[in-house]
Amino acid sequence: MRHYEDSLKVPASPEDLFAFVDDFGRFSSHMSQSSWMMGGGKMDISVDEGQGKKVGSLVRMGGRIFGIYLHLDEVVTEHDPPRAKVWKTVGTPRLLVIGQYQMALTIRPLAGKSSLLRISIDYELPTRNAWMGKLFGKMYAKWCVRQMIQGVRHQLA
Repeated sequence: MRHYEDSLKVPASPEDLFAFVDDFGRFSSHMSQSSWMMGGGKMDISVDEGQGKKVGSLVRMGGRIFGIYLHLDEVVTEHDPPRAKVWKTVGTPRLLVIGQYQMALTIRPLAGKSSLLRISIDYELPTRNAWMGKLFGKMYAKWCVRQMIQGVRHQLA
């Protein structure tokens, strides 16, 4: 497993911050927008009736990246508002530069109405084309976590 994490002090209560990051559509919006890192493509995000807001809830992503159809399923494994949330891939994700992964966020209250948000990803190299993971996996993991941090900064800071 490889690891990357980043954190941000947010001028919001843990409850308000968790409400924002608990919404996969908003929190993972970097995946559903065309960008250079996504090869000009984007992923469609769908959630089950649990909306990704309870243990066992399923989130699906699929789309074309660099012209190649990629997809993955994630399941929420921990949901502890307003302190923590963990989700991970299930099945066999079809991704280019990372393989199976687990993402986690923790929120710690700070003085006043501020919070500390920490987001992490633990990931494996892809089973197909592992050389791409060795070259680009760390860069992608860092980009993904930083996009989530930037989204929170843009909306709440």
